[in-house]
Amino acid sequence: MSSEVKAVVGRGVSLVGNDIDTDRIIPARFLRCVTFDGLGAQVFADDRIQTQGQHPFDQPQYQGAKILVVNGNFGCGSSREHAPQALAKWGIEAIVGESFAEIFFGNCVALGVPCVMATPEDAKRLQEAIAANPQAEVKVDLESMQVQCGDLTIPVTMGAGPRQMFTSGTWDACGQLVAQADQIRATAAKLPYVSWSKTA
Repeated sequence: MSSEVKAVVGRGVSLVGNDIDTDRIIPARFLRCVTFDGLGAQVFADDRIQTQGQHPFDQPQYQGAKILVVNGNFGCGSSREHAPQALAKWGIEAIVGESFAEIFFGNCVALGVPCVMATPEDAKRLQEAIAANPQAEVKVDLESMQVQCGDLTIPVTMGAGPRQMFTSGTWDACGQLVAQADQIRATAAKLPYVSWSKTA
């Protein structure tokens, strides 16, 4: 399927700190939107105001980064889908971290954004490598379950179920429906209740 995610390659951006919750990722006042469009501009809005341009998401060397590297319990707090949506709209396509809140992780799977786990030591090494060379290419490989950044290669983990969903493309429920459109139409044509409204 075209929705397969076997690897994500791009520059990295690090966000150091544990227990970064969904309210920090996207403050509640931005949840009133009808669509998720425009949320990327507001990701970490309050943190970015407080750091006055020094937040990684504001620094020029990290613009266009695709891989976010975080620490422990990332995405905790409320279950708002807006948090991973905001990250994705900013441009994040994969997240490497020590651990993730369960609902945040599930919301990322539904968006096609793989979240892989590394040991605290390896996450720190990766963050340091990105800080030392923000232009370095980072590769999150879901087949080898490794992350590479320059000369650094670290092992990462992900549950077998989510990993299979990414590598097979089955995370994309809408994509599966579109791909099977002819079979769906054929099945619908055989169902008597689908045609009831036509005979009424």
